[in-house]
Amino acid sequence: MTEWLEKLLHVGSMTELAWVIFGLAAQLMFTARFLLQWIASERARDSVMPVAFWYFSLAGGVMLLAYALYRADPVFILGQALGVVIYARNLWLIYAKRRREA
Repeated sequence: MTEWLEKLLHVGSMTELAWVIFGLAAQLMFTARFLLQWIASERARDSVMPVAFWYFSLAGGVMLLAYALYRADPVFILGQALGVVIYARNLWLIYAKRRREA
């Protein structure tokens, strides 16, 4: 690994580099949910929240929580853990409503 990359990403090993890449992918997953919501709202000309928003939220949240656990950052861990519960609960409510309406 080159020295400039180690300094740029604050890593000292290939394991840490892999985790930083994973963390970046998690953040991209999390960001994709906002793009998805924006596109869906623009198409509908109304504020809408597609179900996929919650899937991206859950996937990104779980990935970011794993990254936070690896980094042992208690603030990051608490923030992501609560989010994961909320995203999962929203998906639960969506599918419970669909079952009731079916």
